[in-house]
Amino acid sequence: MVLGTGGTIAGRAAIAGDNLGYVAGQVEVGELLADVPIPEGITWAAEQVCNLDSKDMSHAHWRALASRCQQLLDDPGVRGIVITHGTDTLEETAFFLGELLMAHKPVVLTCAMRPASSPVPDGPQNLRDALTVAVADGARGVLAVCAGTIHRARQVRKVHTYRLDAFSSGESGPVGFVEEGRIRRICAWPEVLAPRLSAQRLPAADLWPSVQIITSHAGADTALVDALVQAGGVDGIVVAATGNGTVHESLQEALAKAQAAGIAVVRATRCADGAVLSSGEDRCPHAFDLSPVKARISLMLHLMDSRHRPA
Repeated sequence: MVLGTGGTIAGRAAIAGDNLGYVAGQVEVGELLADVPIPEGITWAAEQVCNLDSKDMSHAHWRALASRCQQLLDDPGVRGIVITHGTDTLEETAFFLGELLMAHKPVVLTCAMRPASSPVPDGPQNLRDALTVAVADGARGVLAVCAGTIHRARQVRKVHTYRLDAFSSGESGPVGFVEEGRIRRICAWPEVLAPRLSAQRLPAADLWPSVQIITSHAGADTALVDALVQAGGVDGIVVAATGNGTVHESLQEALAKAQAAGIAVVRATRCADGAVLSSGEDRCPHAFDLSPVKARISLMLHLMDSRHRPA
């Protein structure tokens, strides 16, 4: 089953050679598939979940996508799922789904860096590669496929603004590669763990906890944290911290006040590689190897789970 959500892969420009001035989310997913040489033996169906620029992905879109994915995973007639997605927030959607789905079958997000109207679009090959992974023997978990590389949902990050090979799995490396329709796997498929929450029982999006991200930097002050505390309605704060989760002293004082006011605070590192290691004297918990945007999702789900856990 191929689920469309929009993105550059579904984008169109007024001028065919324009790979920058296009509008994302213009082409229906069924139309995208019409231009793809489908690997032999695959029978597919397509659904349009939404059709937008992924920078505008919302909690409501995530909720609908997660629910539909779990329905399809529970359907014995479905071998795997492919999701067409914009590159800007693909890593966030992938991580979100990875935390919610019992993905004993593959759920493969794919994308493009050039619009469908480009003279040489990269979307068709990425989509073909994603379909190949979605029906591969033993494949499982939430994955991302771009430029012939297979990434796990937890590790995948967009690391370049315009190159076709825009994603990386950092120090851990990718699962493997799709080469001329064949998969060369270099490490194990993701382990399938019990989901943190049931995708089918997510509350309405307007009831999700509010978790905001702020950045620690030279010259940081208390203004943003103070404003969040005073405004109310904020349930959590993720700090994009320097180095090994270090936070500017002025910001640290403000965060301590936020914690005292009942706001959950988690530190993630701004660094592209590495993980935050505990010093044993931490004033707030850290997100280990999660990027700030993924730490935000993790904290949001933790707070959501706490709210709906039976007393």
